[in-house]
Amino acid sequence: MGEAPPPPRRGVRRGVYVLPALFTVSNVFCGYLSLDEAVKGRFDYAAMLIFAAAILDGLDGRVARWAGATSAFGEQLDSLADVVSFGVAPAFLVYRWGLIDFGRAGLLVSFLFVVCGACRLARFNVQIHVVDKRYFVGLPIPSAAGALCGLIWVLSDSPAYEIKAGFLAVTAILSWLMVSTFRYRSFKDIDLRSRRAVLIVPAFVLVFGVFWVLRQYALASTLSLYAASAPAVRLFGLLRGRPKGTAA
Repeated sequence: MGEAPPPPRRGVRRGVYVLPALFTVSNVFCGYLSLDEAVKGRFDYAAMLIFAAAILDGLDGRVARWAGATSAFGEQLDSLADVVSFGVAPAFLVYRWGLIDFGRAGLLVSFLFVVCGACRLARFNVQIHVVDKRYFVGLPIPSAAGALCGLIWVLSDSPAYEIKAGFLAVTAILSWLMVSTFRYRSFKDIDLRSRRAVLIVPAFVLVFGVFWVLRQYALASTLSLYAASAPAVRLFGLLRGRPKGTAA
């Protein structure tokens, strides 16, 4: 009988767990840099950094699963990073960009975004093993941050006072959607190994090309439509009503 393979070295195994944490820390760093850019009045760069944080946020979990390095510590670190990058940074950006003109009302609405984002993350953490993985309950905080920052990126150059006033409502609505019970598709049920997945590759290339050309316009419109999708589906269901003969 052959000898059993030697166990992996401790340093190598520790490095495997550090790798996804580096992506998470980079996510926080982008959110932190976004705060600095917002203070300097470079609002378009601040919005770009939050989108960069979103890319890193999407990669850390995949890297952890690929390396077999998922852990409770990584999950908690990821949530804390999201509070900074997709809660505090976008709220501070929208406040410095436009809501600062409305005094305490603007400060309160921007703070509401942080609070609702933190509550959304806390609810996700306690329901992660309970809810249907095909759906998110409430608008995910990266999507809310992306919709808000995408719109700011589009309108970053000297917006009118009326547009800034409208963002009081936009920020409040996105905050409410995060803590709502609307169900958003997660798209986690797409099987990339199925035969139909062959069609996904050219579609992804096409979408990536559109986003590369249009950038902020594509991001703002897509994420805004995603944020409005669940309330629209709920409203459509209410208007349609129950079919006749169904049980109460």
